[in-house]
Amino acid sequence: MTLTDVTYMPEAPAHDLEIDEINAEAFGPGRFTRAAYKIREGGPHDRSLSFVALHGGQVIASVRMTPIAAGAGRAQMLGPLAVRPDFKNMGIGRKLVAMALAAAAKATEPAVILVGDEPYYGPLGFARIPRGQIEMPRPVDLNRLLAHEIVPGAVALLAGEVCHADLAKTPQRTPEPA
Repeated sequence: MTLTDVTYMPEAPAHDLEIDEINAEAFGPGRFTRAAYKIREGGPHDRSLSFVALHGGQVIASVRMTPIAAGAGRAQMLGPLAVRPDFKNMGIGRKLVAMALAAAAKATEPAVILVGDEPYYGPLGFARIPRGQIEMPRPVDLNRLLAHEIVPGAVALLAGEVCHADLAKTPQRTPEPA
């Protein structure tokens, strides 16, 4: 198998069952207790910013983006990102993240956040969110809260508890032009 055998495309409803299987395989039953899953329970993910990788017509990897709010700030939350074991360490996950970030920028999303490993996501443009700036609805390692800023000043507007954007109680503010 070579990377030329892998095709990438926007996620479609027909991919849902295979994506659920990949996420179950990657994260196990404990995934439902994680902070990011609690946020995702608040509303749908954004299919226009979510992508899959296919091999032989089968979904082998996926990444989703979910609109979130924290105070007056808005962003997308990347994840879950999952790749089937036989296809790991080939750059497929990094390619999906790059596609999601490019789509977010094209859609003029202000920022993308995630809970993840800085050694993996740092080279993809993510940096730690300052400790105490945002809170997750369940415990997380604060060193794993990362952000990719698209619009300058957007990450600074994220403050307080993160929730699905559909549940936001504070009106959205946009960053001031530099």
